[in-house]
Amino acid sequence: MSKVIEKKSQLVDEITTKLKDSQSTIVVDYRGLNVSEVTELRKELREANVDFKVYKNSMVRRATEAAELTEIDEYLVGPTAIAFSNDDVIAPAKVLNNFAKKHDALELKAGIIEGKVVALEEVKALAELPSREGLLSMVLSVLQAPIRNFALATKAVADQKEEQGA
Repeated sequence: MSKVIEKKSQLVDEITTKLKDSQSTIVVDYRGLNVSEVTELRKELREANVDFKVYKNSMVRRATEAAELTEIDEYLVGPTAIAFSNDDVIAPAKVLNNFAKKHDALELKAGIIEGKVVALEEVKALAELPSREGLLSMVLSVLQAPIRNFALATKAVADQKEEQGA
């Protein structure tokens, strides 16, 4: 009997560590997805370096208590899977949201973003953000605009002077 309790304790510790270490954690209901769809989802998440696990809700509740994230417990109803990302805050939300658009059976419930429990609306808003590379290119575009405009104005003045001189 103690071996069972020890295994459960190790599982709770594992979940607690993942909850504390992850930048972004998304809770989903996968009920209705067939095996090939779940395999496809796992593949997409793996490519984005996201860990996707199915745990018993009772084990997750114990882990959220240990990690002081009990606000997420209300979303731990029915078949629940959890996506953990230690590297990218946006990746799990983006992959899961895109997959949910193609497969109605996948339902996003809530998330934990950088240690704060967030509702479905915030998860979806996060999923709609451009990728890190996209955001960087936007910033660079904004930084280049004044220089580009100055260069165009200088060229226009030079062209005008050239026309007047001719």
